[in-house]
Parts: sequence; structure tokens; C-alpha cells
Amino acid sequence: MGNFMQFKSLSVALFCGAALLTTGCDVMRQMGSAYAMTQCTYAFHSVSTYSIMDIDLGKQLSPLDLLKITPLLTGAAKSVPMKFTMNIDISNPNGLEAGLQGMQYILSIDGLQFTTGELRDRISIPAFSTNTMPLTLGFDLATLLSGSSKDAVVNIVRNLAGIGNAQSKVKLEIKPSFRIGNQVMTSPMYIPLEFTL
Repeated sequence: MGNFMQFKSLSVALFCGAALLTTGCDVMRQMGSAYAMTQCTYAFHSVSTYSIMDIDLGKQLSPLDLLKITPLLTGAAKSVPMKFTMNIDISNPNGLEAGLQGMQYILSIDGLQFTTGELRDRISIPAFSTNTMPLTLGFDLATLLSGSSKDAVVNIVRNLAGIGNAQSKVKLEIKPSFRIGNQVMTSPMYIPLEFTL
């Protein structure tokens, strides 16, 4: 809660600073949309798909699936494509449409950073509404299967595949951005969303 309140305060400060630099009706509309964005709340909704080496980890694994991931579990795989589609609820409590220009993100699992990136699509959340935004992340686990992170990654894969002895803790950190005039303003801090798989 403390981080979220800091996010709101800093975002409002950015919004006010941008207001001093821009004028015009269209810009005023963008400013209203940007301000509404700073008041939005973000929450994890669900994971619709997650796969490793094109194996759907959301279903019961077959003996063939287990055979396919054996090279990963032994550390012999040279390429291990992994894909997540996470759904994030964005709630707008304001009487104005909230507009996001995009967002930066960091994905960590069990304290190990897996990937970072940026979503550049514009997102609109109508007044007094909640929209669910899908965020698809793809990366190669092989880059983490070396050095001290290898055992941790193998344990995470076991957990996600349902053959481990625990659930894995997933942390998605997002940093929203918005446009005012020809300037894209980015939140000064990340908003953490946490869940288990």
C-alpha cells in the first residue's frame, strides 16, 4: 500500500509538471485522461496460458510431455522457450476515461529475474470501469541455465510443471506511461503484482 501511495503522489507530481508545459483543448483532454490514470488501481486477475517448450503447463502433463522437458531438467537443453499470458485488472474510479500509453515491466519468479520489457500499445479504461489487460511475455530460459541460477530455474520449472514440491511465487512489476501533447511521461516507480503458480 505504501508503494502504491508513493506511486500516486509521484505520478500526480509528474502530471502537474507536464500541465505547466502544455496547452490546448486536445492536450487538456489528454491531461484529464493522464490524471485519471494516476488514480487507477492494478491487480493480478489470472494467467490464461503458460508454456515451456510449447508444452502447456496449465494442464496435466502426459508421459510424452515429461520426456520433452527432461533435457531442461538435466540442464542439457540449448533453447528453452517460455511464454506467459498474464491478465491484469486496471480499475478506473474516476468520472473520466483513463489512458495509458504503455508500460514497462519486470518479471521475477521465486526472487529470480526472468525478463524485462515494454508494452507500447495504448490502453483505455472507461470511467468507473475495470478492464482486464492481457500481457504476453516470451523469453528463453536457456539464458538462465548457467552458473548459480541453474538449480533455481530447474526447481521453478518443476513447480510450474506440477512435479515439484511447492508453488512458485511470481512477481510482475509494472511502470505505466501516459502521453500529454507530444511527450510520453513514465511513472517514476514500479507497481508490484504478486501471485503463485
